[in-house]
Formats: sequence, structure tokens, C-alpha cells
Amino acid sequence: MNAAKDYFEKTTLLLDRILETQLPAIDAAAEIFAHSIAKKGLVFLFGAGHSRMLCEEMAPRQGCFVGFFSWAELAVSYHCATVGMNGLRGPLYLEKVEGYGEELLKSFKFGPHDAFMLISTSGIRPLIVEMAQGIKERGLPLVALNAIEHAANSKPAHSSGKKLMDVADVVIDNGCPSGDCIAEIPGLNWRTGPTSTVTGGMIMNMLRCATAEKLLSRGHEPVMLPSHQHIGTPTADAAEEQLERYYEAYRKSMGHLFT
Repeated sequence: MNAAKDYFEKTTLLLDRILETQLPAIDAAAEIFAHSIAKKGLVFLFGAGHSRMLCEEMAPRQGCFVGFFSWAELAVSYHCATVGMNGLRGPLYLEKVEGYGEELLKSFKFGPHDAFMLISTSGIRPLIVEMAQGIKERGLPLVALNAIEHAANSKPAHSSGKKLMDVADVVIDNGCPSGDCIAEIPGLNWRTGPTSTVTGGMIMNMLRCATAEKLLSRGHEPVMLPSHQHIGTPTADAAEEQLERYYEAYRKSMGHLFT
């Protein structure tokens, strides 16, 4: 048995399934995002724990553009120390505390054209469910990136009995198996080889490209973040100038959040 090859093949099959089954949901989500950005709204991206990585895959990232707001709440997503200060216990505990999500949402004054994407493989913990409910109570469109198999086989953890997939307007299935990990290796009691980073990263970039295409069809040219290590044409100087344009446009896009 070749564990690396096994993981590659199984995960590639998940990517194939995304292409076969998730294009309608990705298109619907991109339509929401393009409408929001064209109207000078923001698309907020939120995920606790490892899901934070997918927010940052969308923005700020080379090839991204103004309109996406990555919400990295450090209290529930900065846990690389594992134990001790900034360890894993605190964030995992906070994800179970009802009332916390609403307190986070109170930090911003959302505009009428803002939208949200919540990223959670399980989609059942109180924090993510409460965030979803609070977003819909504010009248904002909500896209979820979720593992449908995992969520369907899990008991609700929020007192409402709801899961993320029950609240969102559009649900994109990341295709991950229950528990996320896909590799079974003789001698290991638990699976290894999580898949949500690979499938989620693919979906986020599909969404980015689809949103850009829809914005252009509306006559709205997005303000791009170029590679700041650019080689070739355009020149490095042009890339630096574009980077400054991106910073300024991004700053202006946030103007409504605190006034």
C-alpha cells in the first residue's frame, strides 16, 4: 500500500465530484457575491479553526480583488501553539458558547449590499450556527461551505436544533467524508489525510474566478491585488502601483462598517 498515492487518488475523486455536482451552487454563490461587490458591498468570509485558512485563500491573496473581507477572529482561529497560551482548548471551547457569535456580529455596522460566506466542514457548532442566524436576521444573503455528509450524520449542537446548512441561502458541498480525513493506514486507530483544505481551496478559487467573470459582465472591473513579486510584463513598477491602488480601494470599501 502506498499511503501518499492512496490519499492523492481519493482526494482527486472528491475534486471530480465537485466539478460534477457543485457548479450550480458555485454559480449561485458567485451571483450573490458579484451583485454585492458591484453595489459597493462587502462579502464577509468567516470560519473558525482551520477554516480560517480558506478565508485567507480568497483575500488577501494574489489574484484577489476588492470586495472580499476575510474575518479572522483570532480567539477562535489562532491555536498553532496547541497547548499553553493561545492553545487549542480555548478556541474549541468558545465555539460551543452560545451568545458569542452574536457579540462578534455586533462589532460591525453591515450595509444593505453586504453578504456573507460561512465556512465550516461540520456546520453544527453553536458559534457557526449562531453567526448564520444572526446574518439572516440582519437580512443579508448567506452562502455556506459545508460537508453535507458530515453535517447530515451529525447531531445539532445548537439549542435551536439548526445546522449551518439549514440556515444558508446557498450551500456548497466540499465533498469531504464524515470526519474529513480519508486515509486509512493499517496500524493507525484513526484516519489521517484531511481533505477539506484541498477541496475547499479549489472551491474558493472557483468562486473567485466565477465572481470576477460575473462582475465584468456587469461592466464592473474589479480592483485586483497583483503579485508583488511579479516578473515580466506588466513591469514590477506597474505591479507596485497596482498594489497601492488595491490598498486604497480596499480601505474605501470598508468605510460603512463603523459609521
